[in-house]
Amino acid sequence: MINYSTQILCIIVVFSSLVDVAQANSNHTKINAITNCVDGLIIPIWRPFQHLTIGNRIFRGIIFFFIIVYVFLGVSIVADRFMSSIEVITSKERTVRIKRSGLEPLKVKVRIWNDTVSNLTLMALGSSAPEILLSIIEVIGKGFKAGDLGPNTIVGSAAFNLFMIIAICIIAIPNGEIRRQKHLDVFCVTSAWSLFAYIWLYLILAVFSPGIIEIWEGFLTFLFFPITVITAYIADIKIIQRRLLPHRYRKASHGIIATTGEEMGFLAENGHLKDSITDPAIKAFEDNRKAFIEIMREIRKKNPQIDPIELQKQAEYEMINRGPKSRAFYRVQATRRLIGGGQVIKKQLDKEYRKYAIADEKRKQSRENTCKIFFDPAHYTVLENVGTFDVVIGRDGGQEGLTIMVDYYTEDGTANAGNDYISLKGTLIFQPEDKTKKVTIEIVDDDVFEEDEYFYLHLNNLRVCTKNGMILDPSKLDGAPLAVLELPSTATVMILDDDHAGVFSFECDRIQIFENCGCLSLKINRSSGCRGKVILPYRAIDGTALRGKHYEFEEGKVIFEDNQTEAFIEIRITDTEQYERMDYFSIVLDQPIWARKISDYQKAQERSLKRMGRRKEESLKSLNKSSESFKSEDKNLIITSAEIPLPSSTHSTRTSSSPNLHPLSHIFKRRMSSWIASNRDEDIDGIEQIRKKELEIEELGKPHLGKFKQCQITIKESKEFRSVIDRLLRNANTSLMLGTTSWREQFTDALTVHARFKEGADQEEEDKTEEKLPTLFFDYFMHFLSLPWKVLFATIPPTDYWDGWACFIVSILLIGALTAILGDLASQFGCWLGLNDAVTAITFVALGTSVPDTFASKVAATQDKYADSSIGNVTGSNSVNVFLGIGIAWTIAAIYHRWHGDYFYVDPGTLAFSVTIFCIEALICIAVIILRRRPPIGGELGGPMKYKVLTAGLFVALWFIYLGLSTLESYHVISGF
Repeated sequence: MINYSTQILCIIVVFSSLVDVAQANSNHTKINAITNCVDGLIIPIWRPFQHLTIGNRIFRGIIFFFIIVYVFLGVSIVADRFMSSIEVITSKERTVRIKRSGLEPLKVKVRIWNDTVSNLTLMALGSSAPEILLSIIEVIGKGFKAGDLGPNTIVGSAAFNLFMIIAICIIAIPNGEIRRQKHLDVFCVTSAWSLFAYIWLYLILAVFSPGIIEIWEGFLTFLFFPITVITAYIADIKIIQRRLLPHRYRKASHGIIATTGEEMGFLAENGHLKDSITDPAIKAFEDNRKAFIEIMREIRKKNPQIDPIELQKQAEYEMINRGPKSRAFYRVQATRRLIGGGQVIKKQLDKEYRKYAIADEKRKQSRENTCKIFFDPAHYTVLENVGTFDVVIGRDGGQEGLTIMVDYYTEDGTANAGNDYISLKGTLIFQPEDKTKKVTIEIVDDDVFEEDEYFYLHLNNLRVCTKNGMILDPSKLDGAPLAVLELPSTATVMILDDDHAGVFSFECDRIQIFENCGCLSLKINRSSGCRGKVILPYRAIDGTALRGKHYEFEEGKVIFEDNQTEAFIEIRITDTEQYERMDYFSIVLDQPIWARKISDYQKAQERSLKRMGRRKEESLKSLNKSSESFKSEDKNLIITSAEIPLPSSTHSTRTSSSPNLHPLSHIFKRRMSSWIASNRDEDIDGIEQIRKKELEIEELGKPHLGKFKQCQITIKESKEFRSVIDRLLRNANTSLMLGTTSWREQFTDALTVHARFKEGADQEEEDKTEEKLPTLFFDYFMHFLSLPWKVLFATIPPTDYWDGWACFIVSILLIGALTAILGDLASQFGCWLGLNDAVTAITFVALGTSVPDTFASKVAATQDKYADSSIGNVTGSNSVNVFLGIGIAWTIAAIYHRWHGDYFYVDPGTLAFSVTIFCIEALICIAVIILRRRPPIGGELGGPMKYKVLTAGLFVALWFIYLGLSTLESYHVISGF
């Protein structure tokens, strides 16, 4: 602030010398210095004002100079509040739902105000409010007569903005870097309107009705303002382009080209075209979200062990620094740095995260003061033959010395009390030192095959007992409950049948997981029995999720031991940190293998062999009885047991070759063969029946797959990651950085100095230490210098009231009051230095009102990716100043004079000449800016050093030429129009 004040003082001294020379060499009557020495609208003239010595005039001029600088400081501070309200108003958002095929609707927040419209309306009004109000107040203060201060301030401010601010922005870009405008169409439209505004001003002054402003001229001047906004909006949304060209074509800098990639509609990460997203605001929302994700990845890559809260804070700070910001933001940031307000973003982020930390600490303390009773765990799986088992109830937190009582009871599910388990009902008492309690449950075992069954154990009727035995209401204690039943307050007990090998299945056929889960444990249940050891193979089938890229998995098998009821498959999920994700793959179970110790088939074979052995013995006894009856018929017939074939024998029937034995008769042999065959068939049929029955039993008991033998796993985006991005997007709204919520907050900020350091996320610690002392000194000096203004304007309503409109109305009223004072001071300053109002306006007043814009444009040029905020806003503001500042003031004056039967006279000489010079130089400036987009520079700002110096030097020279010619014409050294 001191440096700029010194520069302004030097410029005034130079022009005072120039004025003296102009007055000395003028062939016309010298302008009497005291012609401007009149009472102001609010501040009377400092008397005596005639017959003063040169030293006295210089002394008064210096005093008024510092007073005006201090008033300019106040105007900047109240404009800070005004621009904050505008930022809050124009940052209002609405939620848009986008329907997508195969995906859940996407909700995005988009701004209600179009950026171009807000820049040309409220933003332009906010940044140029002193110039606009000065023109209106001057006309009213002079009895609806034309003045030189207001209109010339508008033209002088336009010249300074176009030439000097752009020259500073060109030099401020680091060497080798460039900044291009993203919305060149809007720049061309606003540039054309800014040139037309000053050409129109010349036409109504010197051509249509020289020296007289008609009502239609003033009203049409004002009417050009909404027309400017509409045409700029049309250029921004490219309505004409879309009508004349096919949808997939756009105009490039070198002709018409087909758009590809992101301009044709960006793709979602899962490959689906978001064809419904055509709104540029929605697309900008998506781009910001992707940028947040990339920033978080970059920070995490640099510091993998970073704390999540610090990660969010750094990402939010970096995103706001990188992202585009409004004109209001840069204006407020420049003003707050000037008055020791510190860095807007860092200060606000620190404030927000302090609030989060305090809220988290309060929630944590509240939970620690409340005793929580719950099941730990809440699900139990037991075998039918377990007998008894314990269910654990846990206790956590709470005040010391409290005894907790809680009732419990069982409830039937598919399991029935008495048949499957023994029902329970009772009360648990937690002494102050108890952390857990157990409830013992008995399971009824039987030999009947059953499906798996379950029942419940509930907790209810929580009571708190003090040391003296009083039972208290646990619901309240200083706003926090003494004790609560926390989830889970119900335990589920699953009873598994133990009479079969089991049915193997997943819990469901589809599950969704978050990509940041790390490792998925996919559960396999064994129901309807758990007898024996079973081997269960499994494998994976890729979908949109690919093995090795989205998940890591090895095919294998799960081994269920005897009486084991569940097992898990481990799958590692890759975290790709996507905001939206819907990838899937499947895990498939193959047929289980029963690895039994002794199979049922072997047992059946053993039983069959024993039975056949018994039948063999019975057959031998029958044969002995038959042989005795045959002896009576044939004494020579002898039959031995060795000659009778056994049912299991594989040898043929044979007779003995002993000489003492006689051969069997034909009849006997036939009877004997028939009897043996019948016995053999009977044994074989018996064995087959046994085998069939045993196989049926084996088939019923062997393991098999259940209903869910394939499970599709869908990988979704991390809920925490998405919520972080959503919160960052909400906080990245610069209106939250500038807005206030209460008068207390405003007075606290007004009374607090916020030291600042150099910019840059990668700044070294020694750089901070090196600049700390001078920066702190400047901050404290400016803080105490501006403290009265800060406290005064802290009374303005916070931006949260009426959505910013209360702050808007009060701020603009205060700006008007200060502007009226400023006009009186500036006029008297010219009086003491011998300057007329026209010269004072185009030099000192124009510089004073443009200093905050200079800071803001310089910061925008260096920090923004594009040049729109630093260049595009200049041309738009210049046209709006004429249409609003001069259009409103002259329309009011013309109506007033016509009402009283005369005309509103305006001397076209000085103003018309100044406008003409400005238009000629503005054409040169805009042409140079457009040519800089071509090689070898490639952008409006920055570029090689030689081109930066040449361009900046040209623009500075144009400004001084404008000032010099306008001053010489004002003092009639050269003739005007």
